[in-house]
Amino acid sequence: MTDTATATRTAVLRTDDLVAGYLPGVNILNGCTVDAYQGDLIGIIGPNGAGKSTLLKAIFGQVKIRGGAVLLNGEDITALKADKLVGKGVGMVPQNNNVFPSLSIEENLQMGLFQRPKVFAERFEFVTGLFPELAKRRRQRAGSLSGGERQMVAMGRALMMNPSVLLLDEPSAGLSPVRQDETFLRVAEINRAGVTIIMVEQNARRCLQICHRAYVLDQGKDAYTGTGRELLTDPRVIELYLGTLAADEDAKRDARETEA
Repeated sequence: MTDTATATRTAVLRTDDLVAGYLPGVNILNGCTVDAYQGDLIGIIGPNGAGKSTLLKAIFGQVKIRGGAVLLNGEDITALKADKLVGKGVGMVPQNNNVFPSLSIEENLQMGLFQRPKVFAERFEFVTGLFPELAKRRRQRAGSLSGGERQMVAMGRALMMNPSVLLLDEPSAGLSPVRQDETFLRVAEINRAGVTIIMVEQNARRCLQICHRAYVLDQGKDAYTGTGRELLTDPRVIELYLGTLAADEDAKRDARETEA
């Protein structure tokens, strides 16, 4: 999508100079502006502590916003809580605790449609079209699934409400390289189905390979922005971020393997 095209359109979702944090007097976001247009797949990368996950939580009404605004199709939704945002077409898949382990796959998907139970069959067909494995194992308890399978359930549950915007918080975290590749393919497929996606991801290179545009966050601000391809080849981004982010990802993987 060109700058000229985006300049003449209203963003589906926009954070405008967002300031937010968890503790009084301590801000994690310090003037973060992100635009997502219809059909965009937006990547959010940056070092640990840059505010990436906080950005998604602020959008989704889970963090106190102290300045700036969140706009959905031009409407100010800054003060809305998560349940209201879901009703307006915003879904989120958190990084942790993203399934109900004691419930079956089908029951997890039903929980995603608690506001519109009458359309379950229609949405179930759509979601299982993207994730056929969920239909085959619909009675299986979610707590018995692997990390990659749980991620499918979590994404499926968020999609049950037919969101126009989907927020993904590190969907590849904790997964094997093969499962990571599968997850990124699923994300791209969801996006092709018409869902605008904003994805925070620690696997920066892989994220930039599939996203249309991306933002590099640093100290709560958008330090760099461009297409995924532009940022992949930007000498400043490579020098300042991509090498560091790859090292962070390797350290996380080594820690998981040591624990195992």
